[in-house]
Amino acid sequence: MNPSNIEIAAAILFAVALLHTFSAKLFEGLAHRSPRHAGLLHLLGEVEIVFGFWAAVLIVVMATMVGGEPAVAYAESRQYTEPLFVFVVMVVAASRPVLESMRRSVGAVARALPLPTRLAQVWLSLSLVPLLGSLITEPAAMTLAALMLLRTLFETTLPERLKYAALGVLFVNISVGGTLSSFAAPPVLMVAATWQWDSAFMLTHFGWRSATAVLVNATVLCWFLRAHLREPVQAEHSEPVPLLVSLIHFGFLAGVVLFAHHPVIFLGLFLFFLGYTQAYGAHQSPLILKEGLLVGFFLAGLVVLGGMQQWWLQPIISGLSPLALFFGATALTAITDNAALTYLGSLISGISDEAKYMLVAGAVAGGGLTVIANAPNPAGVSLLKGGFRDGSIGAGGLLLGAALPTVVAMVLFLL
Repeated sequence: MNPSNIEIAAAILFAVALLHTFSAKLFEGLAHRSPRHAGLLHLLGEVEIVFGFWAAVLIVVMATMVGGEPAVAYAESRQYTEPLFVFVVMVVAASRPVLESMRRSVGAVARALPLPTRLAQVWLSLSLVPLLGSLITEPAAMTLAALMLLRTLFETTLPERLKYAALGVLFVNISVGGTLSSFAAPPVLMVAATWQWDSAFMLTHFGWRSATAVLVNATVLCWFLRAHLREPVQAEHSEPVPLLVSLIHFGFLAGVVLFAHHPVIFLGLFLFFLGYTQAYGAHQSPLILKEGLLVGFFLAGLVVLGGMQQWWLQPIISGLSPLALFFGATALTAITDNAALTYLGSLISGISDEAKYMLVAGAVAGGGLTVIANAPNPAGVSLLKGGFRDGSIGAGGLLLGAALPTVVAMVLFLL
């Protein structure tokens, strides 16, 4: 089927958005050298606004080509549950009672390990927390891991190349660490109902492979970081959060995760959560509303732009053998959201069981290569970019940092 003019225009804008994403750090550098236009350049350097901006351009182009009503109808036809959920779960997971409880738990385990405490904390944040994503969902795990690593690793004098290596391990481990269940990883969720993959199936076919990849990646990285993580991080002194307040926050988090596919319910819970944090402000820190909204904007833009790419993506997926599909999915994930990729695969009739496995395995293995490869990645970028030069994360640095962890995941999924 030949693509329409609108689909061709959408593919061009999608390519421009990709180029903009990969060059975002360049704009940040220009902003420091051109104070007169620093505001505009900083805006263009914000990775989180890229896809939302170009999605708006697409709607304007559609309105020009076919009229305003069809353009608005297309925008309203898209499914925005995932962007809304990521926004809500980021804010709730990053709240002080949840974050401090996780820090205390990780700290207690770290002190019990025969390792320097700070090194053990980093190892647990890169291994245990990503695996916890199979229970609390990947976006929540990314938020917690990023905030715990921010102080112990990224806001330090660690060489930039090692920060990118750590970022790559974090993104890959989050992508594969959520595959021990059928509801936590977006690319798995897209196919679970259609292919009847329950959590028992995921644990049997992906579980030990994913867990091994996460542990190997975290361990190898910490081996190279060991000389830089000898000194403990200065602890912050603050009033402890009462146990009841922490339990209530975890209750909100559990409710949001439980109703992750029902935006009316989890948005209602979020409004109650906002009211509760205002009522008991003494036990709170500022909520990351801005960061969460920017990430939601990024993902919503990806939904709008990605919805017009089926005409060229699906023929590629359907025309590959299972092994070629594995490598193709890993590569394609770097330039499109892995959940969109597996969703397109679920529409292919008669796809073999081997091809199903290879598609999902390739999609999750490549989920750390770029900021758009996996839905939680923009959250990690938003929370951690301040620890990098110019306050921005370069696409090339992330790609290099994620390359080796991706290969480890690929090897294990092919065993």
